Amino acid sequence: MTTMNNTAEQFGDFSKTAVDAATQFARVSLDSAERMMALNLEATKVGLDQTSKTAKSFAGVKDVQEMSSVSTKTAETGLEFFTGYSKNLYEISSAAQANFSALLEERVAGFQKSVADSLDKVAKSAPAGSDVAIAAMKQGLAASTAAMDSMSKASKQASSYAENAYKTATETATKATASSKKK
Repeated sequence: MTTMNNTAEQFGDFSKTAVDAATQFARVSLDSAERMMALNLEATKVGLDQTSKTAKSFAGVKDVQEMSSVSTKTAETGLEFFTGYSKNLYEISSAAQANFSALLEERVAGFQKSVADSLDKVAKSAPAGSDVAIAAMKQGLAASTAAMDSMSKASKQASSYAENAYKTATETATKATASSKKK
């Protein structure tokens, strides 16, 4: 009977952990979606305002020179807007990705610890001669842990590379806009 109670208790703990994990993942998703919607709503408002200003500017054009000037100014403003929007979108996405990665790493580490603990319990009550099989399982667990660590490091390196590439592109666009304004 105690084995059945232990199994029921373990299942209950697993269920609570699974619900907690699902809740945390859902919270990160909803927070990110909320930030994304706020960004898009603000971008729409700014875009509408800018379109109105641009239309008024073009309506007041008196010659080709002024039309060229308004067109250049509109392109510069559009590039600045797009750069700012892209930066904010990237920040929201990066934050969500970092939160998801942290949650996933936490869950994997907890699972691996649980498996290791279970293997230790099995080893204590296993019949004589089964230590080779248990050692093989422990080696398998160690190998999977090492593989997860390697994947995590590779993911972080890829994320860092993407962030550096994005920063470089943003700086280049900002410099191009500033240089075009000077002209």
